Amino acid sequence: MDPSQLEGLPCLAFEATTALLKPLLAFKQYDSFLYWPFLACALALAIIVFVINRNGGDKYFSRAVWGHVSAKADYKFYYINGVLFPAIFAPLILSGAWLGGQVQAGLVALFGDISAPLSGAWMTALYTVVFFLAYDFGRYLAHYVQHRFDILWHFHKVHHSAQVLTPFTAFRAHPVDLIVMASFPAATTGMVNGVFNHVSGGTAGLYLFFGLHAGIFVYNLVGNLRHTHIWLGYGPLFSRIFVSPAQHQIHHSIEPRHWGRNMGFGLAIWDGLFRTLYIPREHEKFAIGLGDDTEERYHGVIGMYLQPFRDLLGQGRDGRRDSHGISTRDG
Repeated sequence: MDPSQLEGLPCLAFEATTALLKPLLAFKQYDSFLYWPFLACALALAIIVFVINRNGGDKYFSRAVWGHVSAKADYKFYYINGVLFPAIFAPLILSGAWLGGQVQAGLVALFGDISAPLSGAWMTALYTVVFFLAYDFGRYLAHYVQHRFDILWHFHKVHHSAQVLTPFTAFRAHPVDLIVMASFPAATTGMVNGVFNHVSGGTAGLYLFFGLHAGIFVYNLVGNLRHTHIWLGYGPLFSRIFVSPAQHQIHHSIEPRHWGRNMGFGLAIWDGLFRTLYIPREHEKFAIGLGDDTEERYHGVIGMYLQPFRDLLGQGRDGRRDSHGISTRDG
């Protein structure tokens, strides 16, 4: 039976079942970090790094990591947030399509329609590159303000409260955090879409791979290693251009020298511009978490949802500067 033909209670039951199953079927969803090609690539890279380094395998695959109370909290939060967020919170995200339409309409009002729209392979390539730059910059800006402003940091602390890293830690994010992280790139890419739709007469397209933006697909092939203990660096040169998994692991460190560093996602150029770049010279050892012994407050689903509001109301705060926030001395 075609699900679109269902009505009333059967339709509601079908939609509820779909929502409950979707987080469990992420390996089939090309827009999820847990899509099977991304997981397969991460596993292959982990094995290669282990073979080359001949150490650290106990940290990569051990029960001490995957069975840690923090990791178990990640699994629970991944599922519950995966069910609730699309239904309750996702409508609050800024619509990039709407903003793109507004930008395009404004350009038409100012300059009129383009008499000879631009098109061709070069236009597609340019649009693909500029879109990715705008998307990555939007994510950097969102991450930057999450560390810069206390009101947002309280929600972002949920993510940084993880004491071990697994790919599921990427989903350890408060709904407020997710709304911020999605709205900023929606704004930056929405503006890009509006401009390119105007100059191309609405014909501009992106290079896609497996249904996903080609650049984002390539990034996701390595993205799962960001939230692991697999030390994969890109060297002093390429680490100024691309954010390596090792650089993002440093971002989760409790060491003062690492506070507020490496906030980029795919590209490290934004960290370079805003003076938040930290390139390790060797394999560094450090603990993961908040560094103020409050991590356990976030190791339950209820705590993940409610602790930020408790903090905002003045409960459970010790008056110290939060370790991952950016103080004035951090730039």
